[in-house]
Parts: sequence; C-alpha cells; structure tokens
Amino acid sequence: MRKTLLPGEQVIVTTRPQPRKLAGAAVAFVLAPALAAFASAWIIRGGAVRVAPAFGRQWTPWLVTACVAAAAAVWLGYCLPRLLRWQGTRYTLTSQRMVARYGLVNRRDQQVNLGSVRNLTVHESLLQRLVRSGNISLETGYQGVVTFRDVPEVARFRDFILDAIGELPDDSGAQPGEATYYPTGAFPEEMREGGRDDR
Repeated sequence: MRKTLLPGEQVIVTTRPQPRKLAGAAVAFVLAPALAAFASAWIIRGGAVRVAPAFGRQWTPWLVTACVAAAAAVWLGYCLPRLLRWQGTRYTLTSQRMVARYGLVNRRDQQVNLGSVRNLTVHESLLQRLVRSGNISLETGYQGVVTFRDVPEVARFRDFILDAIGELPDDSGAQPGEATYYPTGAFPEEMREGGRDDR
C-alpha cells in the first residue's frame, strides 16, 4: 500500500475483517479429521462389515481412504478458501482515502476519497456487537454508498475516519456538489454520534 500512496498521503491504520467468519472453518478444521479418525477406527474394527455384510474385509482400505479423502475435501474445499478470502482482504485508512483490497491472486480494489464523503453510518448486528465489529457505510455524491464489512473495533475505526475527514485541507480536491467539507472540530455531531445504526 505504501508504494501506491499519493504525494503527502499517510497511512493511518491497516486491518483485516473481524475473523469471526472463520469460526465455522475452524470448527470444521478440527472436527473433520476427528470424525475421519473415528470412522476409520470403526471400520478397521469391523463395524462396517457388521452393519453391511456386503462390505467384506477387502473393502476396509478403500473405506478408510474414503474417510481420509472426505476430511481432506473439507479442509481444501471449505476451510482453505475461507482462510484465503480473509487473508486476502485488507482495509487501509489513509489521510485521504479509505481503501479495501480483496483477493490474493485476482485482486480487486475499492476506494473512497474522504473528501467526497457526505455521511458515515455504522451497522452492527447482535453478533457483531459481541465481538466489537461492524459494517461501515460511506455515502458519497458520485459513488453512492460503499460498505466495508466486518471492520474490527468499528467504533475506533469510525473515529479514525471522522478525524481524518476533519483534518482534510480546504483544497482536498472535492468538487462543489459532490462533497461536503467540515473543518476540524466542526464535523456535525449527528454524524459522529447519531451515525451509528443499532438495527
């Protein structure tokens, strides 16, 4: 990110989405090999033959292999993609922009010029409140609403954004009609306190 900074631009904070979405992958990562080991032991002890006599002892290696393959499929098909998706997502707040980057191989960037922000809203679900994360929506005049999901420590991150907006210079590049500039200390109180949506 530092290689793509604009002249005079500084990085304020960089983070990744709240890792709560990895909870399911973490559980599957632990349970898949445990269940595979349990099933393999049951098969080796003759459980499959007792339940289905058609499965003779000659099928035991194949059934054990199927259990191991199923656990590997859960790891590779469910756990790994979610981990890589989380690892490849990064939120960066600079003194001029809010930037989100998605993907490790196929990268997609999304950015908002802070000088064009007209309104900031924080949305928090009950689960997000428990882990102090939330979705930050930035409303601009020409991009509509851009939402950054599962931002950790969302209240502090919101304050960082508001402080960065308040410190923008008068010639921040915002055109009349597409942005509203508020000097330091004059940012509307309803945007700082009332911009939080508890629904």
